[in-house]
Amino acid sequence: MELKSCTVYRGGQGEVIEKKSRFIATIEPAASEDEALRVLERLRKKYWDASHHCYAYIIGQENSLMRCSDDGEPAQTAGRPILDVLTGASLHNVIVVVTRYFGGTLLGTGGLVRAYSRAVQEGLAQSVVIEKHPGYQVILTCDYTDVGKIQYLLAQNGISTLNSVYTDTVTLQVLFPRNSFPSRKADIMEATGGRTGFSEPVPVTYADLEGEILLLDQEM
Repeated sequence: MELKSCTVYRGGQGEVIEKKSRFIATIEPAASEDEALRVLERLRKKYWDASHHCYAYIIGQENSLMRCSDDGEPAQTAGRPILDVLTGASLHNVIVVVTRYFGGTLLGTGGLVRAYSRAVQEGLAQSVVIEKHPGYQVILTCDYTDVGKIQYLLAQNGISTLNSVYTDTVTLQVLFPRNSFPSRKADIMEATGGRTGFSEPVPVTYADLEGEILLLDQEM
């Protein structure tokens, strides 16, 4: 079973006020630990007068690096709850910094956990989060008599055509979900009597953003 894998396409900011304390969650994509730490340093400078800058970040396709910090809050009341929200949403390559302005009233450990978690959830609600999928980018070559059959099969299976070129033959640049490629290739070859040419599949990662296909990276 394919594990869900999500990332932040466009960051956002959310805010929670609890007993006059302000919790400002800033969420940004980060492809490396250095990039995450630069975001953290920038926010520390921006909110220089805040009480705390608690954070968590997850780096790597397989979440190979995970870090979090309570930044002076009681242990396990800030950094870990922030990280738990991110892992619960299957997010990676992301940093969240929750800046707190103390309002004068102690919230207790339970109150802190709830406030930091809610702030992250508010920030995610203001961000654009995308789910990543493994795929194959393949060039199909066919003649004009077969292109209609191919396009019908692709449409029936929700497979995206990225580009089409019509010369003396038809060339289609197609994005197949990786796990369905063998069966879809077999369907097309059967429908066209084996006349369709297939290039070597190129492994890619992609996402669907409100009907727009985003090619995120090409795997080497």
